[in-house]
Amino acid sequence: MIWDQNEQMASGDLAELQLDRLQKIVGRVATHVPFYRNKFKEDKFDPASLISLDDIRRLPFTTKQDLRNNYPYGMFAVPLRDVVRIHSSSGTTGMATVVGYTQNDIDTWSNLIARILTAAGVSTHDVIQIAFGYGLFTGGFGLHYGAEKLGASVIPISAGNTRRQIQIMQDFKTTALVCTPSYALKIADVMMDQGINPNGLSLKFGLFGAEPWSEKMRQEISERLGILATDNYGLSEVMGPGVAGECEHCNGLHVNEDHFLLEILDPATLEPVKPGEVGELVITTLIKEAFPVVRYRTRDLTRLLPEPCPCGRTFRRIERITGRTDDMLIIKGVNVFPTQIESILFDIEGTQPHYNLIIEREHNEDKVTVMIEVVESIFFDEMKKQRTMVDHIKKRLASELGVGVHVKLVEERSLERFNGKGARVIDRREL
Repeated sequence: MIWDQNEQMASGDLAELQLDRLQKIVGRVATHVPFYRNKFKEDKFDPASLISLDDIRRLPFTTKQDLRNNYPYGMFAVPLRDVVRIHSSSGTTGMATVVGYTQNDIDTWSNLIARILTAAGVSTHDVIQIAFGYGLFTGGFGLHYGAEKLGASVIPISAGNTRRQIQIMQDFKTTALVCTPSYALKIADVMMDQGINPNGLSLKFGLFGAEPWSEKMRQEISERLGILATDNYGLSEVMGPGVAGECEHCNGLHVNEDHFLLEILDPATLEPVKPGEVGELVITTLIKEAFPVVRYRTRDLTRLLPEPCPCGRTFRRIERITGRTDDMLIIKGVNVFPTQIESILFDIEGTQPHYNLIIEREHNEDKVTVMIEVVESIFFDEMKKQRTMVDHIKKRLASELGVGVHVKLVEERSLERFNGKGARVIDRREL
């Protein structure tokens, strides 16, 4: 099912719409946002000279640090009296970034979330349990308003209290679960502990986001909860969830290109990558009123998928986010992404989808230890079999990561579970 006609726009019509909206948004930020006015002046860029989509490469980039430097309201393009909602990042890695929404922005956001939900198979007949945290984080409220726009029934349970989450699923006949993929696995673990068969629930769909996850993790969630698990993508700096999402074919995320102009750039050179190559996703908002951003460097790594989708949507698709340039770990001079480790572990029989990556510095050299949960039966095997498994994992990791690691097997449920984003990397090198 298609939510609205724009999702099937011809490429020529889309390009024309994007250019018109790009010209207007660039003019607006030049007039109303001192940061952009000064940047354009420094770069000798005249907004009136923007006559094609290719001209976007003449515009300056916007970074998260730029947003922090203008905390809290310096990037707003409207007076505060026109802002009806304010959200913020957690600020765990520095000063928080603050974003605002006009009423039109809220309406647009709700409509785009309704698109994502519809693409994933959800309809007005569904009961959606939102287990994202509500508050300054955009995930909870973003999905909530979109679900109401769609006409579905919404359970705003928020994150945490997993046993109550399961009880609500049973009693309220939840058909769609919204949370992080890590938390979906935690719910599956608790269900198993309680002896609850997921097949006895009404669950049909799971819409997951807010953290990177692999195809193997999708399969694990789908099998354990008996649902269609789809990925959706967004970030608070450009709107929140609703930037892109998978349809029921689960073959890439459709980007809402009538609202967001995307580029895939080499993070080192900031030049466009070749078609199909992985690069950093850079986004320009096209109709945001309160908080428009131009060429925002998301730091997320992905690639464009050129093949048309059987669902009939014509917006381009991106591959699931494979990592972030600022999540990238440099270990002994080698670039490593935690999602690489996850994909490898899912292929090894007996391991669980939970691990910790501990990085330390010993004698001026990096030491990496991967703590991996394994099924209970492993600990009843002979020590020789355990050593064989450790050696196998070490060889796989070394071969595919390009760096040697230590491996420690731990019992099921011994590693911390997360209600929100999983924090699996413990880097002690700076302590």
